[in-house]
Amino acid sequence: MRQVLSRNQSRPFREFFLPNNFRIALVDRNSLFRNRNTMISKISQRLTPTASALVVLSAIISLGWAVNRLSINNNPSNPVLNPRLVNTCLVSDNVGRLVSFYEPILRLKARWSGEFYAEFQTGVGVLAIFSEKAQEKYIPGSTEAAKNKSIILEFRVFGLDQEYSRLKGLVNTWVKPPTKTPWGTRSMYFRDPDGNLVDYYELPK
Repeated sequence: MRQVLSRNQSRPFREFFLPNNFRIALVDRNSLFRNRNTMISKISQRLTPTASALVVLSAIISLGWAVNRLSINNNPSNPVLNPRLVNTCLVSDNVGRLVSFYEPILRLKARWSGEFYAEFQTGVGVLAIFSEKAQEKYIPGSTEAAKNKSIILEFRVFGLDQEYSRLKGLVNTWVKPPTKTPWGTRSMYFRDPDGNLVDYYELPK
């Protein structure tokens, strides 16, 4: 018995491989209950009494397993249902200065949208920088630039010591040089011109 996907990939189902190439597919919960008696009857007609009893017992056990599995997976991961963190936006009173800092740090060219917004496509998420003045017009009193003391921007790198040597001439405020953390990674911490804390880390080798 193995789990496969239907031809249109629309929903999972289970296939029972039986003697004489007799095969039945259970598609969903309704199909399981609607076709259960017919399935057991057909199987019984094609097998010996002993084999028939074993197959019927196996089908009942598998039926319960499949129903439980369908119940657990009734709400699969879905971007419509589950919020996904896509952008991290830094509100700054000097967008140009912050962009000029992050371009060499990230080895990426910022993508601008007008004069108040720029973003870096990091490959996993987006680091965005937005003007404090524009944010104030949009939602008055909602943010205050260069006051963050609770969020860390974490970037995974390969070759932390090499990155440390490369960034020495680019970063003015160092918080911690490359150090092994209690959770097993190696990290270095520094601040951008607005005081946001940045962590470059590498996984254990």
